[in-house]
Amino acid sequence: MLVAISIGVVLGIVAPDTARAMRPVGDTFIKLVKMVIGPIIFLTIVLGIGNMADLKKVGKVGGKALLYFEIVTTFALAIGLVVVNVTKPGAGLNVATLAKGDVSRFTAQGQSIGFVDIVTHIVPDSVAGAFAQGDILQIVFFAILFGVALAALHNVGNAEPLLSMLERLSQVFFRIVALIMKVAPIGAFGAMAYTVGNFGLRTLLPLGRLMLDVYLTMFLFVFVVLNLIARLYGFSLWQYLKYIREEIVLVLGTSSSEVALPRMLDKLERYGCSKTVVGLVIPAGYSFNLDGTSIYLSMAAIFIAQVYGVDLSIGQQLSLLAILMLTSKGAAGVTGSGFIVLASTLAATKVVPVEGVALVLGVDRFMSEARAIVNLIGNGVATIVIAKSEGAFDERRREVAVEQLHRERLAGAA
Repeated sequence: MLVAISIGVVLGIVAPDTARAMRPVGDTFIKLVKMVIGPIIFLTIVLGIGNMADLKKVGKVGGKALLYFEIVTTFALAIGLVVVNVTKPGAGLNVATLAKGDVSRFTAQGQSIGFVDIVTHIVPDSVAGAFAQGDILQIVFFAILFGVALAALHNVGNAEPLLSMLERLSQVFFRIVALIMKVAPIGAFGAMAYTVGNFGLRTLLPLGRLMLDVYLTMFLFVFVVLNLIARLYGFSLWQYLKYIREEIVLVLGTSSSEVALPRMLDKLERYGCSKTVVGLVIPAGYSFNLDGTSIYLSMAAIFIAQVYGVDLSIGQQLSLLAILMLTSKGAAGVTGSGFIVLASTLAATKVVPVEGVALVLGVDRFMSEARAIVNLIGNGVATIVIAKSEGAFDERRREVAVEQLHRERLAGAA
């Protein structure tokens, strides 16, 4: 994976035209993974809930997860605001010197996002439509209803044949994921080559300060905030990061945290978290616990204000924080969701020019890797935290998983 990513970067610099032609390679790999995400999420949630006798515990786990998501993502938003106000990456930059692009479709969609839209979007028009569109939030909603209904049948002894069939079907889909991952380096090469070849590196130098600040903030968030949470709940963040390092590299190459979702569902269950907790927390986290995206959104919004010379008061920035708490949950699973959320936030403030979103269009792709990696790490930490708080974490299984992975890596190296 690392070799493939490096070759992609080199090709993008040396032969940008050829690199741009590699886009279908990366897009095809991401489509392969997205093809199985819907069924895997559905089966994981249904099996997790369907095998539970106490449905009250399902509601308790879900409520605790949503509370955790809101607290941590709000903290991420606040950290982003603090850092960008201290470092001021947009101060002194000339709007005319920055690369721009057409963001009309993002601003148009962004202006339509409201609380009612977010709530009504959760319920799909049809079950088939949710799976066809690959809308994670809608699939989660239907899977929870299906799982609860199945658990009710389980209590009267009518669910065992269906549960057994779904379990075998789940194993088939995870085997498909294992086959797809064989070509992961090729997909990462194509995605990285296109990114560097299309956007280039020289044109992004004026935005280098913003990139540096965003990467630094995300590094601090992971190794300070998430590390403190991990210590509080009695597990090692570093060991967890080593356990999911293949998934981190996969996300680095493809700029998408979704490509690692099927593997994360499997690995966190093997790491010691119960199937119910994994099935509820990970899919929901992909909609509500986007720590990396939250940091980026708050910093990008203030950066645009700084470039345009708009001096936001403390009250205005707190209002911005409140709006981001809502809008950052509003476009999960939508292509270009970062721009849609950013546009909707700026449109709601009516202070910072919405067209300023175009200023970060070119550099966004180079920050999306960091966003996706932090989102991935944050969702895994959330799952372990909820599992431990519910007494649904098996330390022995974690030790076995870590030891088994260590042996596999040694065998691979040999």
